[in-house]
Amino acid sequence: MSDMLNTIFNHKSIRKYKSDPISEKDLQEILEAGTRASTTGNMQIYSIIVTRDEDMKKRLAPTHFNQPIATQAPVLLTFCADINRFNKWCEQRNAEPGYDNFLWFTNAVIDAMLVAQNCCVAAEDKGLGICYLGTTTYTADKIIDILELPKGVIPITTVVVGHPDENPGLTDRLPLEGIVHYETYKDYSKEDIDNIYSEKESLESTKQLLEENQKENLAQIFTDNRYKKADNLHFSGVFFDVLKKQGFFNQ
Repeated sequence: MSDMLNTIFNHKSIRKYKSDPISEKDLQEILEAGTRASTTGNMQIYSIIVTRDEDMKKRLAPTHFNQPIATQAPVLLTFCADINRFNKWCEQRNAEPGYDNFLWFTNAVIDAMLVAQNCCVAAEDKGLGICYLGTTTYTADKIIDILELPKGVIPITTVVVGHPDENPGLTDRLPLEGIVHYETYKDYSKEDIDNIYSEKESLESTKQLLEENQKENLAQIFTDNRYKKADNLHFSGVFFDVLKKQGFFNQ
């Protein structure tokens, strides 16, 4: 197995970091690696906000539900869908941009996530740890204000980067046959679902979760505890309003 594949196969989300800073050389190479990701039409409709200032991290912490790693890690990278820069270039060249719509929001999200994952792989290849913060879209309205993001720019995900202060085991994954379809999509029978999730459901960590939360099964942990419908609807509404405010819903 190549060094790069070894890095990918040994990915771990790190939730505890040393205070050691990341060298400027390493940070620049990580960011440069990010920009080598595939991008729609080579337009690079994304931006990366680097946060290292302690006061700024403290300001951002509530937007990430005050998770300790949001202030503990030396670097936060906020990846944004960004049509602002490209629109301004078009307008300054007497070209009329038509990217203020849902299609181009989707394209910009794809661009931003590809860049984010490139940065993560590059960081892990250097022996650093990373963790995605899924809270970014939940509180996008507040992050926009803190990071002073103009119209046409929306935060999509945040990644913390630093020197690991823990070495957790690998997280379980569904078997390949449960997620890969050949030629056409093959929908799942009840038996398929049982087989695909059987290993995850039989883990000791799952049994512990069920005991702690007094639930019948793992699915209920997700629906009743982690990602509740009421919360989903609330944050979905907030994010939808952000999209309109930032100019992505002319149609």
